[in-house]
Amino acid sequence: MMEARSGSWLQSLFDEEGPGLKGVFNNQGYSLFWVVFLSLWLKTYIAYKTSFEIDIENWIQEFILLINPVSFLLLTLGMNIFLKENRRKAYLLTMSFFITLVLFANLVFYRFFNDFLTIPVLFQTSNMSDLGSSVQDLINPSDLLYFADLLFLMFLTIYKPKTFHERSYNLQDRKFFILMALGVTFFNLAVAEAERPELLTRTFDREILVKNIGTYHYHLYDAILQTKSSAQRALADGSELSEIENYVRANQKKVNDDLYGLAKGKNVIFVSLESTQSFVINKTVNGEEITPFLNEFIKDSYYFNNFYHQTGQGKTSDSEFIIDNSLYPLGRGAVFFTHAQNEYKATPEILTENGYYTASLHANNKSFWNRDMMYDSLGYQRFFNSDDYEVSEKNSVNWGLNDKSFFEQSIAHLEGMPQPFYAKFITLTNHFPFTLNEEDRTLEPYDSNSKTLNQYFPTVRYTDEALERFIADLKRVGLYEESIIVMYGDHYGISENHNSAMSQFLGKEITPFESVQLQRVPLIIHVPGQKGKTISTVSGQIDVRPTLMHLLGIKTGDFIEFGKDLFSEETIEFTVLRDSSFITKDYLYTMDTCYDKKTGAMTERDPCEKYLEKAKQELEYSDKIIYGDLLRFYEKKR
Repeated sequence: MMEARSGSWLQSLFDEEGPGLKGVFNNQGYSLFWVVFLSLWLKTYIAYKTSFEIDIENWIQEFILLINPVSFLLLTLGMNIFLKENRRKAYLLTMSFFITLVLFANLVFYRFFNDFLTIPVLFQTSNMSDLGSSVQDLINPSDLLYFADLLFLMFLTIYKPKTFHERSYNLQDRKFFILMALGVTFFNLAVAEAERPELLTRTFDREILVKNIGTYHYHLYDAILQTKSSAQRALADGSELSEIENYVRANQKKVNDDLYGLAKGKNVIFVSLESTQSFVINKTVNGEEITPFLNEFIKDSYYFNNFYHQTGQGKTSDSEFIIDNSLYPLGRGAVFFTHAQNEYKATPEILTENGYYTASLHANNKSFWNRDMMYDSLGYQRFFNSDDYEVSEKNSVNWGLNDKSFFEQSIAHLEGMPQPFYAKFITLTNHFPFTLNEEDRTLEPYDSNSKTLNQYFPTVRYTDEALERFIADLKRVGLYEESIIVMYGDHYGISENHNSAMSQFLGKEITPFESVQLQRVPLIIHVPGQKGKTISTVSGQIDVRPTLMHLLGIKTGDFIEFGKDLFSEETIEFTVLRDSSFITKDYLYTMDTCYDKKTGAMTERDPCEKYLEKAKQELEYSDKIIYGDLLRFYEKKR
């Protein structure tokens, strides 16, 4: 009897009138579903292989990459069977367009940022109107092919071929479908978890998530994370501050008595060098120096040649946040957008309390990166934005006012400031897609297979020339000898999408080890009257604030910060990047692999193991401070 029932059930799976594969997807009742499903599956896999730099190490990972869109597409498109017949085709067309749009948006975003979209990034819509040529340069004519299948689907729905008849579905059909789709989902997760343990806890690495659970499920997971982070502030009560404070205090080191207070009372001029990486310093293209002025300037300054940017998806705004707060940026989105209303104890506020006038100067729209809101939270007294500059087509290029005009017009703003002042300059010309007017080009483009890298060197040279004029003007108006001048690269300019061209320029293969090394950016600290010195201490943007404060003679013992004074003789060489890669004096850790820095070769994990927990802990502590707005409790406590 049991055998007969079993046989009857199995037969029903393939019976056109019963639940099961034929009942749900028979070619007389649901073929349109299959056309939509297969076209989306195919274009997603094509995007994985042609547009995203997803590293595949074995056949299991390739299999996971192939199947990971399936469960999402089954579940999403399959909701069709719960609708009335007259609404099913419209639903399939709408979902096909929407899913294609999500895929395309990720594709364009990835081309520059080597990253995938997150919900916080989508909140940054006020930036979109200023992207201009950057977005245009990232879109290729061939991208239209991603939408070509939509025309075919519209043809099918309008002309209604006989093979695409609809049918009704009973409760058993729907139950079977849901169970099948969920079964595929759990199978995908099981295989992915076996291949990559702790998959869903490694949220810092979006590529790993996309590779294993797929682009679309990744966005659902991101939505869960967003909901969780949104609730953290409401639930925070400040109890976690004690643990964080104890960690910070335990890591404080003795200051360098010879340098502490060396620049007390001096003006502070910060210059953010847009997209400038360290590999251009003291290098040549076409037989000419890329940065002739900076090469000379560092001879009379403290130059840190092992200094890394630590930005995430917030790019320039992240670098500002790190520099001013000595906290890490978030792994998703930009703090400037997601947590602009938090309580901070930032450099401008601290210096204001110590008698400084504080200002930021950037000839761009004041709302870009939400600066007009965030600067209030950070304590800036004045924001000189595009409204404070004469901007015209003649003096603009790429993203706006060119750097030479920017610095030239800014001198008057500096002269009008009460002294001592803290003034932060944010340059603009050396920004992707690195376009430059012909008359402004004094260095010929590089010759490689990357248009981006080829155009990068002339715009770097242009900014170098602008800096030379700026320093000359500071000397002319008598501010040079009265000011500390700090120049730093804000983030990378050349992404991993251009590794082939970078390999040609550097004359070596770009391995994961070299990719991390390319995240080094310049840090130059010029102190009047001090001799120049190159310092090779492993460091990052998070270390700038405590270093500056001690030069100015301001104690930092009461601050919650994760940076270290780079002049301290007890400094531990350890720097964490936002993706949890980290660098020590002798080792570099990235993508679950430990490298020997002397050779660049993979080594045993043991030397890196003792730093893994510290790297994870610092990022988690910093995230808790931001998500929970914990500094509001610390200020009350103080």
